Amino acid sequence: MRITNKMMTNNMLSNININKNHMSTLENKYASGMEIQKPSDDPIVAVRALKLRTNLSELTQYYKKNIPDAKSWMESTESALRNTSEVITQIHTYCVQGANDTLTESERKSIVENLLGLKAQVYQEGNSNYAGRYLFTGYKTDTSLVFEEAETKINYKITETFKPSDIEISDRIIDSFLMDDVTADTLGDIEIEDRPTSTTIYRIRLSYDKLKSIDDGGSLSLKIPATDENGEIIKDDEGNVVYEEELSEDDFVVMTSDNPNAYKFAEGEENEIHFIEDTGEIIMGPGLYNEWRDKNFEITYEKESFEKNELRPEHYFTCTATDLTLDEDEREEKAIHYTVEDQQIAYEINFNQRLAINVQAKDAYRHSLGRAIDDIVKAISDVEAVKEKLNKVNKMLEDTYLDDEQISKLKEIKGVLESELDLKDSLMRDSYGRGLTAMQMEENLVNSATSDIGTRYSRIELTEDRLSTQQVEFTDLLSQNEDADLVDTIVNYNAANTVYNASLQAAGKVVKNTLLDFL
Repeated sequence: MRITNKMMTNNMLSNININKNHMSTLENKYASGMEIQKPSDDPIVAVRALKLRTNLSELTQYYKKNIPDAKSWMESTESALRNTSEVITQIHTYCVQGANDTLTESERKSIVENLLGLKAQVYQEGNSNYAGRYLFTGYKTDTSLVFEEAETKINYKITETFKPSDIEISDRIIDSFLMDDVTADTLGDIEIEDRPTSTTIYRIRLSYDKLKSIDDGGSLSLKIPATDENGEIIKDDEGNVVYEEELSEDDFVVMTSDNPNAYKFAEGEENEIHFIEDTGEIIMGPGLYNEWRDKNFEITYEKESFEKNELRPEHYFTCTATDLTLDEDEREEKAIHYTVEDQQIAYEINFNQRLAINVQAKDAYRHSLGRAIDDIVKAISDVEAVKEKLNKVNKMLEDTYLDDEQISKLKEIKGVLESELDLKDSLMRDSYGRGLTAMQMEENLVNSATSDIGTRYSRIELTEDRLSTQQVEFTDLLSQNEDADLVDTIVNYNAANTVYNASLQAAGKVVKNTLLDFL
């Protein structure tokens, strides 16, 4: 085969170009520090690098963003729960003091003020927020747990469910003596027929008081779900609850707590049921209680006047909120319907690992705490009311113009009031005792929630430590996969440079030799 100069020149240029390209590749590897410059250089390394980068990016999201945000939320939650526990402990202390000590009038008033202030403080702790998001309101993080101002422009139709254990058995004083019409001139006409006595009542205490009056258009219903032999609630084919009994407002005796018959059932009235609007109580007659003592209840009522720091119903109950500022024909159309559901806010803290970071209001802040304090305040108020009556009688006895018959009548009235005071003072102590029990239950609830959030916090810390280790490991793997070995690169570059220069020298010798050199 004849080798021409052109063939030698082309081969020479091709080899020079190959050597130069190899040297350029090594130069780029050295300058960039990367093993490959484009996927086609090494597809396996390129695919592995993409997977490692994706995993490292997700790890960074979990480690640098999700977990710190979750921990901050949980730390704020735990702080609020611990503060709540401390406040409940203070309430517990006042209940112990009231149940065991003989208190003066000023001390009782001080306890009332402190209890009401602590009640507001408990619910304010439940209203805590983190970065503008309320901690205990489930998915409704933009809605406060309590009414931050008095609210009178929204009507809530609330449905509560009760178990047989929710029926409370307690005592009340009936046939209290009324002093409204007692004057020196009327003493001769006063006949004391019924003396104050203690009676047992059976009540369901609703979560709210000061309810919308039936006379003002309020509604009330009580339903008893049917149950099977295992105690399970029966539902029809469409999943609706089947009720064995339903009562409407017409089936209740509606009254307020200042009615002398509010907690009293005369002979023949044992199967009546009273609805006390201002205190939010359902009072069963003894006959009705014996019939319903093992039943579940579903009670629906209305409330449209809420005080500051009262819990918002939508966080606890199935209810319908109607804006009273709208026209009548718009209210139903624009009403907001809320349903009770589990609302756990879960953060993804690792690959396929989600963790709930929130505590829901129902698991830490219940209406029963505030209602127990309301009972204590009411019992103290009843004692103070009797003392005011006694003070009035004592002042009348100081009147020197009274005759013997009037003085005798006043002493009789005083004896009745002293008897009533003893009874109500005993009930007041009982209310403190019930308050102690209620506070213990609330403290256990809050402590349980604190323990639960602490356990989850420990889990997230373990995950954080693991992610920190994984982040280092994935970074090392990524470096091993795509970073160039600078020592090898320099050695190879120098070798390539030597080869390139040798090819240039060889070309120089070949090119200068022509046919003329041999003629």
